[in-house]
Order: sequence, then structure tokens, then C-alpha cells
Amino acid sequence: MAMLSDIAIAQAAEMQAITQIAASLNLPAEDLLHYGPHIAKLSAQAMQRLQTKPDGQLILVTAISPTPAGEGKTTTTIGLADALNCLLADKQKSAMVCMREPSLGPVFGLKGGATGGGYSQVLPMEDINLHFTGDFHAISSANNLLAALIDNHIYQGNALNIDPDSISWRRCLDMNDRALRDLTVYGHSKDSKTNTLNPYSRQTGFDITVASEVMAIFCLATSLADLQQRLANIQIGLNKQQQAVLASDLQAEGAMTALLKNAFQPTLVQTLAHTPALVHGGPFANIAHGCNSVVATQAALKLADFVVTEAGFGADLGAEKFMDIKCRKTGLKPAAAVLVATVRALKYHGGVEVKNLNQENTAALIAGMANLEKHLTNLQQAFNLPVVVAINHFDSDSDAEITCLQEAVAKLGAQAVVCKHWAQGADGAVDLADALLRLIASSGDQACRLLYPDAMPLADKIKCVAQQIYGASQVEFSPKALASLASLEKHHGHFPVCIAKTQYSFSSDPTLRGAPTGHVLAVRELRLSRGAEFVVAVCGDIMTMPGLPKEPASERIAVDQAGHISGLS
Repeated sequence: MAMLSDIAIAQAAEMQAITQIAASLNLPAEDLLHYGPHIAKLSAQAMQRLQTKPDGQLILVTAISPTPAGEGKTTTTIGLADALNCLLADKQKSAMVCMREPSLGPVFGLKGGATGGGYSQVLPMEDINLHFTGDFHAISSANNLLAALIDNHIYQGNALNIDPDSISWRRCLDMNDRALRDLTVYGHSKDSKTNTLNPYSRQTGFDITVASEVMAIFCLATSLADLQQRLANIQIGLNKQQQAVLASDLQAEGAMTALLKNAFQPTLVQTLAHTPALVHGGPFANIAHGCNSVVATQAALKLADFVVTEAGFGADLGAEKFMDIKCRKTGLKPAAAVLVATVRALKYHGGVEVKNLNQENTAALIAGMANLEKHLTNLQQAFNLPVVVAINHFDSDSDAEITCLQEAVAKLGAQAVVCKHWAQGADGAVDLADALLRLIASSGDQACRLLYPDAMPLADKIKCVAQQIYGASQVEFSPKALASLASLEKHHGHFPVCIAKTQYSFSSDPTLRGAPTGHVLAVRELRLSRGAEFVVAVCGDIMTMPGLPKEPASERIAVDQAGHISGLS
């Protein structure tokens, strides 16, 4: 019998009241700020009280380089947490999920929603994928308030003497819209002596909200006070004396924090199996740092013995940034990592085209293993993480292919476990959960590590990631990137780097499959995220405002007269 669609499974589910989910975490009803019967934010008082509790263990779920065949990282994250709760029930221990909020860009674009799939989903699926608690609207509003204040300040006489051509702060929108990438703003600056308006124009554009520095700040801040200070530190451009102009110079941080105050509190929902889940924040990993909020992760670690979290796209992006940005800034230390792969995706990396992926092909599978091996080696050697490989099962996978994959992973010193959580829910991931718990127990106090020290120069940090994680031979900086490198090194050389590049390849060329070596990482520009405290290296043709595909997912979405949504995936 054919499987129901994701949305049909979600709509047929019987959800528990969010107060019941909270009670399983020993959170009383008064700790919740309700957004309906099945969604609630944790109150500020609850967050404060949780700080005195000990931490559980953090499990990072990452994946091989994504392909059109799909890897199922979010589905595995959810299925694993559900399975852990099955295994831990007799031991009076618990697990929960901590993940990012979906962006409307991919929901209506190519990828679809980000709440899992099959019988491993977070609920309510439609609400989480569409608007949710309005966090992204708040982030967009805070970002665009600052943009409006900049242009208004110039109009009102420009007391800060801002150089319009130096303004780096862009507006944002939580939507894929390529028409907004490059825009000309026409404004006026009032002469304070004559009160006349002098016209000017400048080039700017929109980024998608998940690429906004406000999103990065939101997800890295540890408290409201830290949030406000980071917002104050945002650099929006330079004055005509080439000195930095900050958001605090415009007195913007108070109002921006006010817009973000409620959004900053983590949001509690549940999986199909009623496992608690905190879903909060959502920077993309290809153009931002790809991790859910620090406050949600820290709260989850106080609430459960095991917290399963994910980092966006492949391990070269999400996991690297999870370690070198999120863990570096907060002291978080994952106990182990799960590397998600599929037989289909490995065959794609081995040269098979999408239309032929259902055909058995162990030779292509072995060729595609180079991609998995590189990610596995990076996690084990660069970050010193214990790793188990999760084989996200498809019906087209042959026994020969599964055996071939497991034997190949065993030769690399790891275990590959077949997972069927998409079709079977928690039961389909019990073997993975068991293998993970045994791996954590056998690893003891193995300490994970970061890739590079804070003191390393920015250019060397980029080269370190490019050569050690991506397998590049060298890095080439464009004239524009070189022009900004010296100033960034002088004032912000201690910051980590956040490399924005294609998710489809270890290289900056999305067409290079497998694990290419000897390629050149082309750095197009460097952007300072002073409030988030990292430097973004924009590489290749990556865009911080994506476009929609020829046939966007929005075309399949409809609502009937009873208000039931269909076509959302």
C-alpha cells in the first residue's frame, strides 16, 4: 500500500496538548506562553530557572553533500529522538529534538518544508512551515527597521556623516525573490544649513531573512542583554572619515530588541510520537551559519538527558559552522555525530543521473563513497567526534547495495546502520539509537575540538577550512575581497569565518560531485557580521537571496472551503 503524503500523515495525527508535552519535561503550565493548544513559547522565568540544572548530552545530526535524491537529515533527527525515548523509557531518561524553523523561501520554492517526513515529523506541520509564531517576521522587521533608520538619518541631515556608498546593511524578506537581489535606492539628504534636499542614489538589495545578520545574532545570543548588545554592535557602513558607523550610533538596538523580545523565547512543539521539540531560529548553512538558536539548545540540554540537533546541509557546511562558530562561542560540546547518507545519493555522487537511481549499481555506490568518506574523516579527525553513519532507507535500495555500503563504512572505522523511520517512525530508528548510545558510552570523555584557533589570521582561517574540510588546493580572493581583507584583519581578525558557498559540492562549483580535490575556492567578497561576531566569505556564484525554480512548490499548495491545506510538503 502506498504511503500517505507527509501532510496527510500530519493531519491525521492525534496531538497531545502542549501542556502535556511540557509536563513530560517537568515544566508547569505557568512556564508556557500559548500560541494555541499545540504550540507554546517557554517563559523568561522558565528559562532563568533552567540555568541551575545540569546539562544532558548533545548529539549532532549532519549529512553527506545534498543531492536531488535527498538525504533525510531532518527526518533522521526526529526519528532518532523518538527512538531514543523508546530505549530510554525504562531508565527514566529522556530525549528531545532541537531544530531550526523552516523558511518560507524553500517552503514555496524547490525544497519544500522542513518539518521532517513520513512518520518522523514535528507537529503541527502546517503551522510550523507557515508563519509559525511569527519569529521570522520579527527578525525581518528588526532588520528592516535598521535599514529605514539609516535612510531616515541621511534624509534628516546626516549628523553622523554616513557615506551612502559605504552602507552595507541590506533589507531582507523571508521569500525567494531574485528580482530583489540588486536594487538602486534613490534618496535625499537634507542640508542642515539651507534646509534643502540633495538627491543621491546607492546600490543595495535584499537578502533572504535566514541570511540576515539579525538572524545570526538571534541564534547566537545567550540572553536578551546579549541580544541587545550584539544588535548595538552591528556595523552598517562607514562615515566619510572611514570610521565605522554602528547600529548603536542610530540608537536602533532598543527598538530592534523590543521587536525580538517575544520571538527570542524558544518554541515548544511535539513529534508524531509526542517527543518534545524546541523549534527556534533558522539561518541557512550555505549562506549563514546553519544552526538553531543557542538559547533553545541550552534550554533543551537542561530539560532532557539527550538532545538531538541538526546542522544544515552537508557536514562541510553545517557541521563545520556548528563547531567553529556555535560551539566556539558558547562552549557547547557534542558527545557524538550522526552522518546521514542514502544509497541513492551515494550513487548520484558516483555519477548516476537521477532517473537511474532506482537501479542497482554497486560500482557507482563505491565511487560515490568518496563523498561519505571525506565527511566522515572530517568529523572524526578535524573535530574529533565519534560518528555513526545512518543509512536512510529507500524501498529501491537492494540488499547488495546495503551490504556494500556497510562494509565500506566498516573499513573506514565506523558503523553504518539502516534506518526506516520515514516508514516506521521510532521503531525504524531503534537500531540507530542503540548504536549511538553504545558509541557514546564507549567514547567516554573524548573531547571534541575546533578546526582553527581564534588568533589565526582571517585569510588563513578561510584557507584552513578550504584545504582541510573541502579538499581545495588553494583560495583565490577577488580584488574586492582583498580590498576589505586588511581592514577586517586589523579590527576583527579574531573572529571565526562563515563561508557562504554552494551546498551541492565540497568545491564552490555545484556541478562537482563526489569529493573533488585540487580545486580552487574562489572568494568573491567578504562581509563583516560584527554583531554576530564572524566574517562571511561569499564564494563562487552563491546568492544571499535565492530565486524560485521553474516549477515552485507553491504551485501544488491549495486550501479547501473547510480551510484544510493540501500540497504542502
